[in-house]
Amino acid sequence: MLTLLTIAPIKWIGFRDFDNAKPRDPAFYADPLRARALGAHQNGIEAFPFFAIAVLLAEFRAGPQRLIDELAILFLIVRIAYVFTYLGDRPTLRSILWSIGFAINLGIFFMPVLKRFLPV
Repeated sequence: MLTLLTIAPIKWIGFRDFDNAKPRDPAFYADPLRARALGAHQNGIEAFPFFAIAVLLAEFRAGPQRLIDELAILFLIVRIAYVFTYLGDRPTLRSILWSIGFAINLGIFFMPVLKRFLPV
C-alpha cells in the first residue's frame, strides 16, 4: 500500500499532464518532484520482497512475536520517513534511513537465529 501511496498522489496532482495510455512516459517524470516520487515508488517495490520474506521466516521459525511486530512497525515508520526524505530531496538523510530500514530487516530476518540470545 505504501508504494501505491507514494506515486498515486503525484499522478493525481499532475492529472492534466499524466496520460494513462502511456503511464511510463519519461516526459511526465521530467519534473524533479515527479522523478523523486517515481524513485521512491520503485525503491519501495524493491524493498518489499525482502521485508515480506524476513517477516514470514521469523513467523515460521517461531521468533518472539512481540519483537517481530515491533520491528515490522518500526520498519514501516522508517520507510514512511524515507519516502518523505526522498520527496524532499534530502539524499544524506534518505541514505541513513535506508540503512536503518535495512538493519531492521536484517534483524527480523535473523530473528530465529538470535532468539536464543534474547530474554524470554
